[in-house]
Amino acid sequence: MDGLPVEKVAGDVLNIESLQSAFADADIVFHLAARISITGRDTASVEKINVTGVQNVVTACLTNHVKRLVHFSSIHAHEQLPLEQTLDESRKLVTPTHKFLYDRTKAQGESIVAQAIGKGLDAIILNPTGIIGPYDFEPSLFGAVIVMMANGRLPVTIGGGFDWVDVRDVAEGAVRAAFHAPAGGKYLLSGHWVSLKDVAREVGLAVNRKPPAYVLPLRGANLLVPFIEAYCRVSGTRPLFTKAAINAIGGNRNISHENANRTFGYKPRPFYETINDAVTWFKQCGLTSKK
Repeated sequence: MDGLPVEKVAGDVLNIESLQSAFADADIVFHLAARISITGRDTASVEKINVTGVQNVVTACLTNHVKRLVHFSSIHAHEQLPLEQTLDESRKLVTPTHKFLYDRTKAQGESIVAQAIGKGLDAIILNPTGIIGPYDFEPSLFGAVIVMMANGRLPVTIGGGFDWVDVRDVAEGAVRAAFHAPAGGKYLLSGHWVSLKDVAREVGLAVNRKPPAYVLPLRGANLLVPFIEAYCRVSGTRPLFTKAAINAIGGNRNISHENANRTFGYKPRPFYETINDAVTWFKQCGLTSKK
């Protein structure tokens, strides 16, 4: 946020007093704070941030009479099955006993907001898919994969894919929804389903590098996951592929953003533009190497 014309106020979703102070006189609160987990080992912090944190945000909005809460849930909060049917806002959420930690906590957080809407809170819920694009400072988990692809350090890709959406389209969609969506609305902010093989191809085109020639089937990738996770635990590195990640790239290919398009004109840009801009940004940051 360096250089942006914004006022920064410290806050913590697990410290409700800090939220009460931060939300004072606020017209709109955008709640994006969440803990992503693809390992399932950090249960306590994920549950606190993704569930208790949401309850604290809702409480602070109510006591401060915030005019609108824009809550970011996730496509992972939804059941992916049946895969042959289009996934839209009517698809049920995963249950509290769902095997993947992140999915069930995002569903629980969304349910807390929905209950508050039923009690009169002016809020809307947004469910983006896999967010990628420029300005990925950490980088994110999949941003790191794109960097590896660009540097030729990913020898194989994995079968399957995901619905990827440009971070800039999600940001614009959130602002449009804040001002134009009716209270209580829920909207999927999806982009384009693209296989990992085709992601690698687009990255290769952006850097003039041949993509990996071999695609590892999902079943084979699942067999390798325990060894990858064990290696990452020993080496202290972040695993790129876990059981949760493999499950995600085998999920629903047909995710509809028709409701968002119809309500506030949401329209994601072409996928190749997102990849080109992301790779260009990573180059400018020195994260990609020359051939």
